[in-house]
Amino acid sequence: MKIAALDSPRAPRLRKSEPVILFSVARQLFAIAADAVQEIRSTDSIAGSATELAQPVVQKVRHTFDRGPHQYFVVNAGMHFRLPVTRPTLVLILRQIRVAVLIDRIEQMAEISGVLELPRIFTGDELRWYRGLAYLNDHVIPVVDPKGFLTPQEFRALDAILAGQSVEGAVSA
Repeated sequence: MKIAALDSPRAPRLRKSEPVILFSVARQLFAIAADAVQEIRSTDSIAGSATELAQPVVQKVRHTFDRGPHQYFVVNAGMHFRLPVTRPTLVLILRQIRVAVLIDRIEQMAEISGVLELPRIFTGDELRWYRGLAYLNDHVIPVVDPKGFLTPQEFRALDAILAGQSVEGAVSA
């Protein structure tokens, strides 16, 4: 008689873990993939190089700054997520997208075991804002999609302003 467990060992079920940065805005906790962030700076360190937009067509973007050959749009995360107004102290400069995000603070670096699909209750802008949810230390944390901070329409409107073109109507959000 053979014992099944010895006869055919199962490979351990591996979950794909992912390093994330946990950050907060107006006391709300969020996660973003660590590889989506190029750099974390204090707001003071970019204040001298930031340029205020004369005609803010996207309310959550009031400043830009140059970094190498690229001009980054500074998104206020509180306005983006429709949270109470705070005084952000840090900037997440994102990788592969011309966005820098104003946040209140970094909580910690962590490993999550995976991103869970958003429940069906999420129907509006949240579908663009979040990749899904993560469960960490008895908390459910929204995992931010870096591409969700600005839509292609918002990028076009902001680029048109930078190029000196007028834009019909402000883009909300």
